Amino acid sequence: MDQQQIDIRCGDCLEGMKKLESGSIDLAFADPPFNIGFEYDLYEDRLDTDKYLAWCHDWIGEIIRLLKSSGTFWLAIGDDYAAELKVMMQRELGLTCRSWVIWYYTFGVNCTRKFNRSHAHLLQMVKDPNDFTFNTDTIRVPSARQLVYGDRRANPKGRLPDDTWVLRPQDLPEGFRSDGDTWYFARVAGTFKERAGFHGCQMPEQLLGRILRASSHEEETVLDPFVGSGTTGSVAKKLNRKFIGFELSPEYAQQSRKRIDTVSVGQPLDGAADPTLSAPSTSQGRVLDETKKSQRKKAKTQPELTGVKGELT
Repeated sequence: MDQQQIDIRCGDCLEGMKKLESGSIDLAFADPPFNIGFEYDLYEDRLDTDKYLAWCHDWIGEIIRLLKSSGTFWLAIGDDYAAELKVMMQRELGLTCRSWVIWYYTFGVNCTRKFNRSHAHLLQMVKDPNDFTFNTDTIRVPSARQLVYGDRRANPKGRLPDDTWVLRPQDLPEGFRSDGDTWYFARVAGTFKERAGFHGCQMPEQLLGRILRASSHEEETVLDPFVGSGTTGSVAKKLNRKFIGFELSPEYAQQSRKRIDTVSVGQPLDGAADPTLSAPSTSQGRVLDETKKSQRKKAKTQPELTGVKGELT
């Protein structure tokens, strides 16, 4: 891949996107400020609600202009504005919601007068509900017919994910599966080897890998208006996608470029491909229980379903 196909531009994303050609983007992913007072380098994360929603309307509108007719937009957002932004995108901006995914993570936020926060929302929005990219074979998972019943009628490629509600995978390992619209990935904590270290809100590469594999093809163009720690660009390069990103902070932009320069096409994504197999049992501390050991042994002997290196299952 030519290095020029990875393009990070320092500056305001709204102004930057206005300079791009309409219909030039295949997939957009955005993890914007949640307007909850997070301490960013330059951006003020405590806007009046109406001002914040108006700003979101403007930059999402630009993304829609840039997307091809078959393009997809994935939005990562917190509880405070998930419902408002979904309604805005559907009723005012003309997008269709194909999936509302819950990203469940460990290392959440402990709260005192509410349930602990351990999730964020991922909204999959498309311009045309009859024409959009969804690469089913890259995200299929083993079915119960395959794993439990050994039914020869089972599709050898596995099945598509379905709706689930789950407990913590460490506490109920046999009950958590990666085949639902509740996705489990640990947040990238400060002690993780994957941690870039210069940005407080870093997305897991495996989570972005699932999105990019499902909603784009190799050599297509991915846009991220809020580059941050550079995870989207890093994953795009590893998966052989072109990338355009915007970052307001010169420091973050510089560090992201350095991070992306160190990776190469075809390099495995950071993090566990199946997080449930790497999560220790909370009842046993660092010692894996027998169920976990059995799962890990089964995973090592389970044949590849798609042949895609590093695929999330």
